[in-house]
Amino acid sequence: MKPAAMNTLDKGPWYKEPWPWILMTGPIVVIIAGVITTVIAVKTSDGLVTEDYYKKGLAANQTIARSEQATKLGLTVGLRLTSEAITLRLQATDKTFVAPSNLIVTISHPTRAGMDQTKTLERQGDGYTGSVKLASAGHWLVLVEDPTNQWRVMGNVMLPANGEIVIGGSTPRVAADIRN
Repeated sequence: MKPAAMNTLDKGPWYKEPWPWILMTGPIVVIIAGVITTVIAVKTSDGLVTEDYYKKGLAANQTIARSEQATKLGLTVGLRLTSEAITLRLQATDKTFVAPSNLIVTISHPTRAGMDQTKTLERQGDGYTGSVKLASAGHWLVLVEDPTNQWRVMGNVMLPANGEIVIGGSTPRVAADIRN
């Protein structure tokens, strides 16, 4: 026969009590979150801006020289960029500069390499035009180069942009700011 005090403490199996389940809920939630995080990390890309960063790093001196050449020529690019089209107007303060028949334009997103585009724009009249497919809003890096890799002009553009953005020279600015 059991003592009377023992009968009052024994209420049945542990899994029918609420406190073990309450205490186990926290660690179980953490384990599930860890598994979900691991699955997301394995299945998604890291989104590197460029995959050959080491080679590009070694070519930094050539890149700097090309940017300095654009500065010596006094190159500025008037840029109109929408989610569907790009229009460029190239100007130089150096009177000996001859505008090329086409330009190579790279439009890249700072964090999403899959959205980067490189286009060759043909000269049409006073400017260069082409079609692009970009998100309607966001930050974009624009690189304009000549086909012979003698110079390059680079700048930042925020979409949607009102009016023409001027890159090159010193800093990017809206064309309306230049006139004032």
